[in-house]
Amino acid sequence: MSEDSLNSLQKTTITNCEQEPIHIIGKAQAHGVIIICDVTTLDILQCSENVEEILGFSLEEILKKNIDMILPEDLMKTLVRKLKDNITLLPKTIRLNNKEFFIIPHLSGESLILDFDPHGGSLDPLVYQEQLTKILNEIGDKQTIPEISQNAVELVKYLFDYDRVMMYQFDEEWNGKVVAEVKESHLESWLGLHYPASDIPKQARQIFLKQGVRIIADVNYKPAAIFPELSPINGKPIDISKSELRAVSPIHIEYLQNMGVGASLTAAIVLNGELWGLLACHHYSPKFINYNQRQSCKFLTQVFSNKLALRTSNVFIEKMAYSEDIRKKLVLQMSSIKHLNDAICKFEPNFTNIVECSGGALVLDGTICMVGKTPTEEQIKFLLSEFLVKQEESLFFTKNLMKKIPAATSFKDKASGVLSIRIGENKNDYLLWFRPQAIESVSWGGKPVKSGVVKDGVEYLSPRRSFEKWTEKKSGAAIPWEEYDFEAAYNLEESITNIIVRNQKDHIKALNDQLLEANKELETFSYSVSHDLRAPLRGIDGYARILRDYCKNKTDDYGRNAINTIINSAELMDTLIEDIISYSKVGQTRIQPVSLSINTILDQILTTHNLSGEYPKTEIIVQEDIPRIVADRRMFSQLLANLVGNALKYSAKTAHPTVELGFNVKDGRTVYFVKDNGIGIDAAGKEKIFEVFSRVAGDDFAGSGVGLAIAKKIIEKHNGALWLDSKLNEGSTFYFSIPEDL
Repeated sequence: MSEDSLNSLQKTTITNCEQEPIHIIGKAQAHGVIIICDVTTLDILQCSENVEEILGFSLEEILKKNIDMILPEDLMKTLVRKLKDNITLLPKTIRLNNKEFFIIPHLSGESLILDFDPHGGSLDPLVYQEQLTKILNEIGDKQTIPEISQNAVELVKYLFDYDRVMMYQFDEEWNGKVVAEVKESHLESWLGLHYPASDIPKQARQIFLKQGVRIIADVNYKPAAIFPELSPINGKPIDISKSELRAVSPIHIEYLQNMGVGASLTAAIVLNGELWGLLACHHYSPKFINYNQRQSCKFLTQVFSNKLALRTSNVFIEKMAYSEDIRKKLVLQMSSIKHLNDAICKFEPNFTNIVECSGGALVLDGTICMVGKTPTEEQIKFLLSEFLVKQEESLFFTKNLMKKIPAATSFKDKASGVLSIRIGENKNDYLLWFRPQAIESVSWGGKPVKSGVVKDGVEYLSPRRSFEKWTEKKSGAAIPWEEYDFEAAYNLEESITNIIVRNQKDHIKALNDQLLEANKELETFSYSVSHDLRAPLRGIDGYARILRDYCKNKTDDYGRNAINTIINSAELMDTLIEDIISYSKVGQTRIQPVSLSINTILDQILTTHNLSGEYPKTEIIVQEDIPRIVADRRMFSQLLANLVGNALKYSAKTAHPTVELGFNVKDGRTVYFVKDNGIGIDAAGKEKIFEVFSRVAGDDFAGSGVGLAIAKKIIEKHNGALWLDSKLNEGSTFYFSIPEDL
């Protein structure tokens, strides 16, 4: 790429700001120097052209020389050692040209990038500690999200004294809204204003997510080009997206200049691995804060993200507790009222109470039962036949049905938002919930339209110049559905399916002779087990516990042991029933494959198993770089939980228990394994270990004999393979693989 062609990409009018190559912008901000070395030889290959002005070395002096001509001997030794041992590189301070700098290193492909960032004066350690303490203390656990957001912006204003500090939250379409603000008194408030997604394009959001904190010390700076433009290693522009000193997109610079901003600080707010919003600071003159201060800001955003996750989880739990209470009442009604339609539609509560909605419809066996404000029966039939039955997934939701079905405009005041879930395997049976369009006034920070000109049939975009408040009436979209709505729908659908299966027991028994596999009978019967056996079983358990407490000092050891035996047997039977249900669910559930991180799921499983308390001697070995796997999240978590749980349990009594998880590649496919050094399995046990209720470990280890049968069924649902390599008293290794094109 020539200099002219690279410059053409950096003009302030480009054909598509979503495609602007900001990660290879090839320039540094004016206040620091970027030096790029060969990671193997540490020879200097590229450097920003302001090196002589800031560090006192000319380009000719340092290019193609080793970095040791700049770095002191002790720092060089540390750098070489860490690169050799693949140890994380950390920032260091250095004095050059009578100035203090932070050297901030990171790797980019085959290159080592060193940012020489001005030190900007030292921060008193006591003051720094007080700042961190203030951050921890003032962002509370029990505050609402708006309160947490306001606390965060006030803290940043207090710590760094920017003229304006805002919390900026994204919606599902990446439009942003200012949800908290603190500012100098003479500035106009932007609280509550919306900004279109084009203001912060996709690649900019991706870099925020990767880098965390980003400053522009002087919006009107003159960038320093990296020389030479292309990497001598591969002849391509270097990716400097992680550089603290990377120059700023000229479109973004012009955008800030149009706002009158002189300097900015932006920090990513990440929730569950996704960009939730931004902490945006504006100053109306140049302003620099050093690396340590930026790390304080990063720490604050991490604390905020943790509190946000906690609050979001609490809201989820509260909503699920409410919907679970409604579900239990509906189950009671379905159990005592003959007709299912009457049970969940004609009594209080009805199925629409389980999520926030204006109305709903139950479609069962060709009959439509409508509750509340809904489209007409003909419109619901149209929605089913022309759209819902064609969906592969059982759960469907949208907040703007008109975007998917233009004909839905005729009933947008009753069903702009739709949440539906298929009941069982019948493609014609559904639960539907409706929400009307929400008409609201939205205030934008400037009219949210793309600005630019059309030349030769191509639209050239440029940054917005107007940020005056502009209000529009929005309609057509309903209030968005949330994760707890989906979970409530899943749970109710499962309960209805349970009742339907129970009511069809006689019919199912008549069809048993036609089943090809004995396990099919178990899958169907398990619903009845869960309903018919658990209620009396819990009665036995409850009254036995009452009897134990009542007779605590009134009976002898034999009597107390007898009561405890009843309680333990009830608990064992309840576990057995739960395992039967889990086994049946695997067969009944449609897989929904997604890309999963095995390491993340394993961390959750190990946390659940309370290693320090229950397996304090067990060593866990996890192979590095375990590839992601495409599988159903719930099923795969259950598979891994069963295999790891067995490995922990059956190795716990060895002298030095070890559990290992890893992978290898065999015949072009990835094979994962869970290995232990426990009791092992003899040849006879291997033949039946995956059968339901088959246990070969004896009475020394608790279990129902269903876990590995569930694991095998999960693998079969994924068209994969599960096998065992084991020797008695020498441990076991369970291998499994799943096709990548699932």
